[in-house]
Amino acid sequence: MNVDLDHLLKLRLTVARYGEMDCAGWWNTQGILGRSGSAVLSRGFPVTHWFAQARIACAVASARCEAVFSPPSCFTLWRVPAELEDALSRQWSGWCKSSSTWGSFFDQLAPRNSGDLLKHLQELEIIDAGTVQAVSGLRRSAEGMAVALPGTGNVTPETAMLLAAAFSKGEKHKLAIPYLRADR
Repeated sequence: MNVDLDHLLKLRLTVARYGEMDCAGWWNTQGILGRSGSAVLSRGFPVTHWFAQARIACAVASARCEAVFSPPSCFTLWRVPAELEDALSRQWSGWCKSSSTWGSFFDQLAPRNSGDLLKHLQELEIIDAGTVQAVSGLRRSAEGMAVALPGTGNVTPETAMLLAAAFSKGEKHKLAIPYLRADR
């Protein structure tokens, strides 16, 4: 796997923040990745509170996405190949140990409470112009719950960016899960 784990985590966190109740209203967290979540969790986890917030937000977002749309043999931002998910789990303690290097990212993420997901991803410099262009050609499924990426494949840096950016096809309180069919 050639996916940068820091980059994948930033993609997940940006979508997780955007999907909170005080933003798009896709899952039942209210500012856990915002200033209020930071204020509450920093009391119990003074050094690693950002990653406590991240763990909560990602778990809730993942569970909600699985409940809404869980196609077999497909990848989503929250369902990646097992070896990639294992690598993310192994990296978690390293992120916690160097949490101060993440402060600026979490500070930029916290106030994101409205607006355009694609714009947020671009401002944070975690998607490129090619991703924005590719998303413009995607459409929600007929029932409105999913966004199919074209073709089949595996999770690569490009498809990870697309899986995150395609969440922008959802609407407030109308979650649409981007997915990629796995290569057979």
